[in-house]
Amino acid sequence: MRHTFGIAMLFLFSTAHAQLERSDTLEYIYPMDIVVTAPRMSAAVKEVPFSASIIDRATIRDIPRSIAFDEPMKFVPGVKVDNQSNGMRVHVSMRGQGILTERGIRGIRILYDGIPVNDPTGFAPDLFDVDFNSVDRMEVLRGAAASIYGGSASGGIVNILTRNSPPTPLSGEAGATYGSNKFWKAFGQFGGNVDEVNYRLSFSRTMGDGYREHTHFWGDNLYGKATYTPTSSVSITPLFGWTNTYHENPEGINLEQYQQDPRQANPDAIPYNEYLQTNRSTVGVTGTILLSKDHELQFTGYSKRTLFSEANNRTFNDRTIQAPGTSLQYTYTTGGPEEPLRNSLNIGTDLQWQTIDEKRVDNLHSVPGDTVRSHERIWQRGTGLFVIDKLGIGPEWDVMLSLRYDAIHNELEDLLKSPYDLSGSADFEKPTGRIGATYSPLQELNLFANVGQGFLPPATEELAQNPDNFGGFNTHLTFATSIGVDLGVRGTWRNQLYYDVTGFYLNTENDFDRYRISDSLRNQETFYRNAGSSRRYGVEVYSRYTPIEPLQIQIAYTYSHFIYTNTDPIRVVMDDPADVKYIVEGNSLPNSPKHQLLVDLQYTFPVGITVGAGTETLSKAYIDGANVESEAVPGYTLINMRLIYGWHVGGLHGEVSLQGRNLGNVTYVAFSEPDPGGNAYQPGPAREFFGGIRVRL
Repeated sequence: MRHTFGIAMLFLFSTAHAQLERSDTLEYIYPMDIVVTAPRMSAAVKEVPFSASIIDRATIRDIPRSIAFDEPMKFVPGVKVDNQSNGMRVHVSMRGQGILTERGIRGIRILYDGIPVNDPTGFAPDLFDVDFNSVDRMEVLRGAAASIYGGSASGGIVNILTRNSPPTPLSGEAGATYGSNKFWKAFGQFGGNVDEVNYRLSFSRTMGDGYREHTHFWGDNLYGKATYTPTSSVSITPLFGWTNTYHENPEGINLEQYQQDPRQANPDAIPYNEYLQTNRSTVGVTGTILLSKDHELQFTGYSKRTLFSEANNRTFNDRTIQAPGTSLQYTYTTGGPEEPLRNSLNIGTDLQWQTIDEKRVDNLHSVPGDTVRSHERIWQRGTGLFVIDKLGIGPEWDVMLSLRYDAIHNELEDLLKSPYDLSGSADFEKPTGRIGATYSPLQELNLFANVGQGFLPPATEELAQNPDNFGGFNTHLTFATSIGVDLGVRGTWRNQLYYDVTGFYLNTENDFDRYRISDSLRNQETFYRNAGSSRRYGVEVYSRYTPIEPLQIQIAYTYSHFIYTNTDPIRVVMDDPADVKYIVEGNSLPNSPKHQLLVDLQYTFPVGITVGAGTETLSKAYIDGANVESEAVPGYTLINMRLIYGWHVGGLHGEVSLQGRNLGNVTYVAFSEPDPGGNAYQPGPAREFFGGIRVRL
């Protein structure tokens, strides 16, 4: 009875923004004129021929833990985010791009206050630098955008923008969250505006044990920026960040183990103390100079230094990474907002470099061995030249054209040179283009269409995993290419409804696949190859409806049909010679459910209490391209609820929150991957509760 009463109370009071957040919510409900900057220019959503989603501050503030990318991105159709260990480490794909990457993010360009997270090869190692408590909003543009940002944007763009401080000399915010599986997070931030400088500094500490055995994690995060605006024509923002994170890795388990006890780790994970640790510092500067009314210059410069360590059940892998970069963009604008012809021409370049010093030694049951298996230094350079033109024709039409040329150079020096020298180089280059148009006859109706090319070169993680030897490049890889088409409609109705419906079609050649080999020393490493071709099409639907001001309903639905189109069978390489399976034409891509659905309801009471409830549903997915039904990951539905009370006392205000996830206590697989021995299943967490408090002044 007490359990029933508790669930009923949680449902009654389950979400809330303070009333002070109401302005953010209302701003988002009518997003047709919201200006986005992700396509390298400032343009209203209705003028951008992309499938566009904006995750606002109020939505971000409602997420229960604010530590990982999967929480806010659930509101974006077309995106799949798998939390691999109930912590900060996630696996992300957009329209299936990067769906088979074991670690990090592929095919998605990620910007953090204008600084690219991706390296010169398009690989984003993680998102540990981002503290979502400090994020103001996220712009997500889906669809091939290689012609704008190069090989890192075959699937789309995510632009993460942090908050500026209010126009007071000093303001501050602090908060803490505690919950299931010994999770806790404490954060604080302060800032203000003094003369021509707006500044902000944030810091946080996160720790938890995770749902499964051997999933303990912790992370420290420090981030600061200061925007200097001496005149209305000049804006310069220096910034810096530091993160230090640690994740134990439980690895996947087989189907029998999953059915016995989903919380158990892979038998190898604890004896070998498998883990990942990242320590990274970033310094950078972004700026805009308005040379005259029609001429603008934008610039970015940055440098990152990363110390990365990984222990798997065969080796310790240590890397020291130095990654500087810069970009320069010139914009020439003609025609005012009310003129019949308006044009914005953008010309620029992106330059990125990266040096990696990598060493691997044996893992002797969590103790480093003396034998050095590989020691190499990798130099990488990415050069991109681009032209983007946006033409406005009358009040209803906008056309956007982009062209880009990318050249990526990789060079490896084998410092071990034993038993033979594996030094070498690899170069990938390609021009790409994109054209799209929008037609806006009414506020209720905005039509858009586009055709774009994708270019996905082998990334560091793929190229540096050589199946033939310890060390050296994988010489069997080439880049993947794609061409995609989008047709969409969006609009607002009676200041109550926003909707966005997009159909997409994507053909890919030389698609990437991952596999394992039977070598006893390396059979737990992941290797990559080009596995034929694929065809992806689907529908993405998002709607936000406010029938009355206190009530808000959000729906995000994705239908995905991702299949292989190669005419020749491709063997799925496993470590058991008797277990021979093949990728054949018409089979579905792994880890690709056909249906994803999120439904979220929220009601705000006049007294500052907001109640919310939502469901997340995913349909069945296969673990590899062979599509064996007995190995498939079953679909599932999770129920989540939240309660947030907004309060105001004197000069202080804030929220107290209580949130529950997976209230039905469903056993499900959060992430699946091709793996020998059937170790393809990483179970998601059971029922969890989190409580938090936030104070602002």
